[in-house]
Amino acid sequence: MGAKVVRVNTNRKSKSKKQQAHCILVRLKRLYPDATCSLTYSTPVQLLVATILSAQCTDERVNKVTPLLFRQFPDAESLGNAPIEELETLVRSTGFYRNKAKNIKAATQMIVRDFDGKVPRTMEQLLRLPGVARKTANVVMAHAFGINAGVTVDTHVNRLSQRLGLTKHEDAVRIERDLMKLLPQADWENWSIRLIYHGRAVCKARNPACEQCQLADLCPTAPKISPQNANIDVISSAVR
Repeated sequence: MGAKVVRVNTNRKSKSKKQQAHCILVRLKRLYPDATCSLTYSTPVQLLVATILSAQCTDERVNKVTPLLFRQFPDAESLGNAPIEELETLVRSTGFYRNKAKNIKAATQMIVRDFDGKVPRTMEQLLRLPGVARKTANVVMAHAFGINAGVTVDTHVNRLSQRLGLTKHEDAVRIERDLMKLLPQADWENWSIRLIYHGRAVCKARNPACEQCQLADLCPTAPKISPQNANIDVISSAVR
């Protein structure tokens, strides 16, 4: 990310959106080869709960809250039976704690009642759970079950997908639809995780570090600068 950048005339306008997305994906895989979900969990229900808590909250903060939460209430049954006041106290620092505690309790009760205590493995069933929208469902399906049902669109993916010119929408569902058309299904979650890493490290909301960005020559909102290693676009094997 700290590589020297040189000013060049780029051909970013000549690429189709699908080609552009492919090139971005190659670079993201090279830049963040070990990127994975940064939430700490041991089971699908713990991932579900952690993802619910991550709304309007950093993963770092969630990971400080969940160890004690999961020690006291490790599974769906115990979470569903937990006193709401105790849940609220445990998750308070993640923000919107009353609503999150209510959703966690209701979702885990539904899992016990309707799904034999196991987190469902389909998008339709996950979306029935209180507090679960497509972002949470995509995270759970991809990381708990290895199923790429969609593209996870969090605040970073939302922001960067617009800056990179891959969507004109601001609504997460519409952004997801656009990205699903541009990316191979096998890489839907690879894209999201790595774009999140890039958003945290380089393309920040207020002060994007375009001078250091290895995607700058592919980004229509960045200055006309290109990383020296732009030729990695042609290494198609990196996408596999």
